[in-house]
Amino acid sequence: QVQLVESGGGLVQAGGSLRLSCAASGIIFKINAMSWYRQAPGKQRELVATITSGGSTNYVDSVKGRFTMSRGNAKNTVYLEMNSLKPEDTAVFYCVANVVTIGVGARDYWGQGTQVTVSS
Repeated sequence: QVQLVESGGGLVQAGGSLRLSCAASGIIFKINAMSWYRQAPGKQRELVATITSGGSTNYVDSVKGRFTMSRGNAKNTVYLEMNSLKPEDTAVFYCVANVVTIGVGARDYWGQGTQVTVSS
């Protein structure tokens, strides 16, 4: 069983910053990659950023230059530093980890989500 716990969401004014955190726990053999998704009201879920086991990162175009995804010293922890936030960034943000566990193999695990609200 693998659990993901997110934290760091909240309410911020446009132009402000927030940092999201996500920690994976459980019987983990290997984490292949971790990602942040978001879902705004009335919209489809969107992949925002990914970090691979090698440390490479990718971002959706709308957040490039504003968001930075990084990994903590504990490799099962990731962060999403969000700067210059815009009202259109308002969404529930989800942490996703592609985890290898013994007997199951690789599969995606999702966190419960954390609300980010940006006021204009």
